[in-house]
Amino acid sequence: MMKCGVSRVRFASESEVAEALTRDDIRRLIVRGVIYKIQKHGTSRGHAREILRQKKRGRRRGPGSVKGKWGSRHPSKEQWMNTIRPLRRLLAELRDSEQLTRKNYRMLYMQAKGGMFRNRKHMMLHIREEELLNKDSAAKIKKPAAKEKAAKPKKTVTKPRIKTKPVKMDGTTSNAKIEKPKEEAKI
Repeated sequence: MMKCGVSRVRFASESEVAEALTRDDIRRLIVRGVIYKIQKHGTSRGHAREILRQKKRGRRRGPGSVKGKWGSRHPSKEQWMNTIRPLRRLLAELRDSEQLTRKNYRMLYMQAKGGMFRNRKHMMLHIREEELLNKDSAAKIKKPAAKEKAAKPKKTVTKPRIKTKPVKMDGTTSNAKIEKPKEEAKI
């Protein structure tokens, strides 16, 4: 009736169950919740969650946990994707802002596809050396001058002075006393 074993069946009140005579009476008690079944025992995920938490913090990544060579842990396709996507994004930005002509964009795109550039910086170096940027927009791409930092007044921290008594003839000293710094008068 409940599609489970006898060991999972529980009763809320023994007296009502004892009065039930027919299968219909038992069905009604099941609907009312007097007779119910407890949840099946499963495998706990508590330990797995704890391990995942540790892995997020960088634990459990030592040489003893490594299964597979460097190439299988860092597939060459993923390395390529991590290289080419930023290059193509940079080329698209330069083309859309009209700093590159369509012809130069296509040439650089194919060079990037051929693996000519290691990273964005390498590509920008090549573009500047070959003077492929439009003359009028070349000024836009130059890095802006670093903003001058406003001179902040330095905070003076007064450390507590330790007064010590002179060393006695037998080599012992008395306890050192800590004197609190005197606060300056505020106006």
